Amino acid sequence: MASLESSGPEVVTIDVLAARDLVSTGHRFLDVRTEEEFKEGHPEAEDVLNIPYLFVTPEGRVNNPRFLEQVSSAYGLEDRIVVGCRSGARSLSAGADMLKAGYKHVWNMGGGHLAWADKGLPVKKPLEEEMKLHLDPKAEGVTKEEKLEVAI
Repeated sequence: MASLESSGPEVVTIDVLAARDLVSTGHRFLDVRTEEEFKEGHPEAEDVLNIPYLFVTPEGRVNNPRFLEQVSSAYGLEDRIVVGCRSGARSLSAGADMLKAGYKHVWNMGGGHLAWADKGLPVKKPLEEEMKLHLDPKAEGVTKEEKLEVAI
């Protein structure tokens, strides 16, 4: 006889517009892409954190063995978290792992960063900002002398 028991809660997938609305009203955003992908640009939001779900190795992609440990050091089980990646697949898996670990409020951003950018939503590019600080003598809050110290 087949079992009708659920294997646990399922991650709810929302579109990028709903994700934007949630993060703009205080939900936290967890980007589970690789550090390299994150540095190329990520959704602009007040509370964004990058914890890779997978690592790229010479053998291919492997799970981050410390993912849940790293998540638990940054988030509480009751935090409201939107999880995103490049296309929505990694974030769906990461969100499922988080729910199994006891997190109560987790949403997957369907379509991922690709859909976010396609909708023209704001993207923050840390590398561009860092370069601006090094090259722009008028960059906010940094003196020319401080920039020279960083550049040396």
